[in-house]
Amino acid sequence: MQTAESLIRRVRKTKHGFSDILQAAQEVFAGHSRAQSAQLAKVLFASDAPQARMLAAFLLGMLSAKSKASLQFLRRHVSRDEDWRVQEILAKAFDQYCREAGYENSLLVIEDWLSDPNPNIRRAASEGLRIWTGRPYFREHPKVAIRLLSRLRADESEYVRKSAGNALRDISRKHGDLIRTELRGWDVSDRKVRQTRKLAGRFL
Repeated sequence: MQTAESLIRRVRKTKHGFSDILQAAQEVFAGHSRAQSAQLAKVLFASDAPQARMLAAFLLGMLSAKSKASLQFLRRHVSRDEDWRVQEILAKAFDQYCREAGYENSLLVIEDWLSDPNPNIRRAASEGLRIWTGRPYFREHPKVAIRLLSRLRADESEYVRKSAGNALRDISRKHGDLIRTELRGWDVSDRKVRQTRKLAGRFL
């Protein structure tokens, strides 16, 4: 069994990207029980090294589809981390949850995250599922993806609006008519909505 200390020493060496951190998470998940992996994740998340907390987030994402406690830990604790790199992994962990649980089965959870008071949680859902219409269920139901993302058009957080606008822009590559129709109904007298619309309509 790998120790938290040895894992922290390993991932601290990663200065750019996250491929080695993901590999470390996969090795832990494959070589330990789910209970051991969950315990390691909690210890790793207490580290002052952001790479260790990224590793913890990856592990929790792998556990989350079969562990409500792991999904809750991501939402309650990982979302509050101040390091932007950890927030990037939170988005990937949320997509991991949706992929394993099934995107259609995850709709209520997706909606819940998209409406959470914490902008990091809203952004994790918006960003993690990109490209939305490349994901099962949303590939066949692009209007559902557009409807969910459009709720964020006037979000108080610019960070969230940019993610939503760029996600809608992604969808416009294959579903330009659907995006045009959606954007026509937006109230562009609101500065926040105008910003999101500009991003969403960039390829139209």
